Amino acid sequence: MSNPVTALPIRAARWSATHPWRAIGAWFVLVVVAVGLASVISTQETTSADFRVGESGRADALVEDAGLADPEAEHVLITAADGGALDRAEAGAAATALGERLGEAEGVTGVSPPAWSAGGTAALVSIEVEDGHEDLDEMAAATEAVQGAHPDLDLRQGGDLSLDAAIDERVADDLSSAELTSVPITLLLMLLAFGAPIAAGLPVLLAATSVAATMGLIAPLSHLVPTEATVGSMIVLIGMAVGVDYSLFYLKREREERAAGHSTRDAIEIAAQTSGHSILVSGGAVIASIGALYVMGDPTFSSLATGSIVVVAVAVLGSITVLPALLATLGRWVDRPRVPVLWRLNARIGRGGISSRLLSPVVRHPVAALLVSSLAVVALAVPALGMRTGHADLDTLPADLPAVGTMKAIAAEFPTEGASARVVLRSEAGETAMTRALTGLGRDALAAGDFTGTSEVRVSADGRTATLELGTDWAETDPRAREAVTALREDLAPAALDGVDGEHAVGGGVAEALDYDQDQRLALPLVIGTVLLLTMLMMYGAFRSVPLALLSTALNLASVGVAFGVLALVFQHGWGSAALGLTAPGFVIHWIPLFVLVVLVGLSMDYHVFVVSRIREHVASGLPTRVAVERGIADTAGVVTSAAAVMVSVFSIFATLSMMEMKMMGVGLAAAILLDATLVRLVLLPAALVLLGERAWWPRRPQPPAGERVLEGDPAYALVE
Repeated sequence: MSNPVTALPIRAARWSATHPWRAIGAWFVLVVVAVGLASVISTQETTSADFRVGESGRADALVEDAGLADPEAEHVLITAADGGALDRAEAGAAATALGERLGEAEGVTGVSPPAWSAGGTAALVSIEVEDGHEDLDEMAAATEAVQGAHPDLDLRQGGDLSLDAAIDERVADDLSSAELTSVPITLLLMLLAFGAPIAAGLPVLLAATSVAATMGLIAPLSHLVPTEATVGSMIVLIGMAVGVDYSLFYLKREREERAAGHSTRDAIEIAAQTSGHSILVSGGAVIASIGALYVMGDPTFSSLATGSIVVVAVAVLGSITVLPALLATLGRWVDRPRVPVLWRLNARIGRGGISSRLLSPVVRHPVAALLVSSLAVVALAVPALGMRTGHADLDTLPADLPAVGTMKAIAAEFPTEGASARVVLRSEAGETAMTRALTGLGRDALAAGDFTGTSEVRVSADGRTATLELGTDWAETDPRAREAVTALREDLAPAALDGVDGEHAVGGGVAEALDYDQDQRLALPLVIGTVLLLTMLMMYGAFRSVPLALLSTALNLASVGVAFGVLALVFQHGWGSAALGLTAPGFVIHWIPLFVLVVLVGLSMDYHVFVVSRIREHVASGLPTRVAVERGIADTAGVVTSAAAVMVSVFSIFATLSMMEMKMMGVGLAAAILLDATLVRLVLLPAALVLLGERAWWPRRPQPPAGERVLEGDPAYALVE
């Protein structure tokens, strides 16, 4: 009975090779329709309500239900132009003029009188903005006009709205930069890999169209899973990497079989059975690994998982359908025109001339190779044990964004604009009782010394909900702010509100970070376990070998350890940060390790499956495991090198972008893929397989695939009907 995983790519290849223009036309229609969807269907983005977790999420919900949510706001910071003492009279006049101009601006619902900093060196004017209003140009024009009338003052507008707009614009610019840079670099690498422009262009074309189609499909899918601003970057990052790799695996094998004397049609079928099978298995491993992110229940992870899964699925579909159609149409023209020097170099690498010399010591001395490489992996992974994670803040944003500088200046002059806690009380006891209880809580909090300021108690229109703001002099990322909020939750609030029937919750930025970290800590072991279990089961299902499935899991853990160690060294300890043009924040942004884990495990399976599949072919043809390992790795060394080079180059581009999250993902994945493709897969893997010997295939040694038709002169590759 046919194995459906093996039969599917063969059937798809046969149909595509027989009806090439139908397959090419269908792919073209898919891409055009998908791209068109984005222009007719609006994209549903995540909202703040999607991120509510724990007690802080309950506090936000209570505030929103009671109509006490703070309106959207912008701020204008007024300081002396020379940085010296502020002329209070002139600053007051500027604030008055600003209020008059802003009062007429569209979307502005109110302008506050100026608030003065403790040292009298700055004034702050707050602008209430209509909910949903995003156009800040008129407000910025009003600020610039007042600035022009008061040259001795420095007026800077900032706030969450302008900061979000600046971040969105920078992310879009980064994405465009990554796209413009990654395509020519990938094309150059493919030219080095194939030595012929047409063959080099096919993987890039397939990857680029897969990315374009996914970008369009995200619009309708966002109504099921709301999307995040960074999902476009992830689609480009993952799509270019896997799209090129899958096409590379297929095309390399097809060319190899044609060089062995097979016709184009038979070469396509052999490539479908071997590389096509590897593409399905590795694509399934990537999807299963990234799909584990849904376990987190976090909108950011869900959005990134959806975009990554769709682009991988589209890339797999293109590799097993339109690529065979293009190969059948082009025939031997796929190797034209040949670039003489590159063609000869490619032929030498393809025969494993370089890799054989590197692999020979590993096969001759597997124990020493395993010991040395394991020590190297452990040394790189040890820093991960002390890795600190933290939430992104103003210090992790690009310093050249004006909105970032303004927000930092506001926080420096008005510390209570930073870390604060909001106590929400809902009760039927009445306005007087709730106000008395919250006022008493405020006194207790000030007396305890953790908080330095309190607001007036606000009560909802129905008299059933009241809120109290408590400010600190610390930033939200300061551990002392977390300790203060923890004490407020566990001791102060329960004691002060004990006599009021109802429910209360403590929210605010610090509380949200605490709740998110707690939620992630609970889900993280489950996600890691799910990723490792799914990939282990997929490896067993693909190769029917228990030792190989366990070995693959161990190698995945080694690669993840290296990735985490590199992240800790660069972004926590500052190693090499100057070369990357960044200031190390002293921690790794909290969601990066988990995302790097699932992406790395998925992507590293690409060439792992490809290499092990070729080794298994040689074992099935009757070769001893030791010889099969040496030949299999030599046969695939050129492809693995090219595939890893594509991934490393694409990820390295992201390491040069301005957003810290992109830098962390780029550095972590580029370094891990480089070491994984060399040290782990080309030293640890062969050394372990040689030591295992025939035990590597327990419970049953691989046999040639059963089938009804065998290509003449090629008994090792029976085709599954």
